[in-house]
Amino acid sequence: MDMLELHENRLVVRLPAELDHHSTEEIRRKIDDMIRDKIVDELEFDFSQTVFMDSAGIGMLLGRYKMMRALNGQILISHMNGQVQRLLQLSGIRKYIQF
Repeated sequence: MDMLELHENRLVVRLPAELDHHSTEEIRRKIDDMIRDKIVDELEFDFSQTVFMDSAGIGMLLGRYKMMRALNGQILISHMNGQVQRLLQLSGIRKYIQF
């Protein structure tokens, strides 16, 4: 299964088990390239496989949020486990991104 799946104007990003500074740069590049090449109104981050995330993951989410906001799009987060959900809530990201 590919990391990125485009369904009409929704881009779904299936995140890896570990979302850290080693993985975020490649993910960021792939998302940005896809958004530049296709019409994307919604960006969904699927955390179903993710068991670990650090501040680089939060930074990547906020950066994509800013990009989508500039394009009048929206960003969604889905399928979080309890640990990832708690980290995202503590980070305050819920003010900006719909869970």
